[in-house]
Amino acid sequence: MARKAPAKKRKAAPKKAAPSRRPAPHPKPAARRRAAPARKAALERTTRETSVFVELSLDGSGASTIATGVPFLDHMLELWSKHGFFDLVVRATGDLEVDQHHTVEDVGLTLGQVFRETLGDKVGVRRFGQSSVPLDEALVSVVVDLSGRPYFVYELDPGQERVGDFDTGLVHDFLLAFVNEVRMNLHVDCIRGRNPHHMIEAMFKGLGRALDTATQFDPRVTGVLSTKGSL
Repeated sequence: MARKAPAKKRKAAPKKAAPSRRPAPHPKPAARRRAAPARKAALERTTRETSVFVELSLDGSGASTIATGVPFLDHMLELWSKHGFFDLVVRATGDLEVDQHHTVEDVGLTLGQVFRETLGDKVGVRRFGQSSVPLDEALVSVVVDLSGRPYFVYELDPGQERVGDFDTGLVHDFLLAFVNEVRMNLHVDCIRGRNPHHMIEAMFKGLGRALDTATQFDPRVTGVLSTKGSL
């Protein structure tokens, strides 16, 4: 009678290694971009003719609170703030019983001083800005250069002396004071227009938009955008 061969023993399956209890290493944190300092400033300027307070944030949302005693100027500054995305507070009192000139000019001067302070050393900013803005029949071009050298060209003839009770010639005086204090180059050209309100309003909107572009940071700019190394 034939014998059966003994059954072969099965090899035991190798035991699986217990999962490591050591926590997985944390991923390396991404390099953090250094936050730019807040570009804000405020100034109160008082003379025998006017008292002007201005607070400005370049990196805002376009919010504004403005009371100068000159309603047309209030309206224009609100437009400038909204279209430039600047947060702006302006409070002014002046000798309006004489005329509007001192108040309008001193608001432009004080705003210019505050604007220059918010710019700081201008490191990393685009420097140049340009905007053409229409309003119905009016079309106005505004070009700016934060050059550090004041220069002003104003080719906008409103065609009449007043809008309501506002002296349209004061727009030039406001801008000249602003340009001199910011130390910037500003060219204003009214390409066409009939209504003086439309022409001036398009200019203020364009100025806000052009300055918004000029003050933005450009990651390609190392230092300041000038071969001289300073602005």
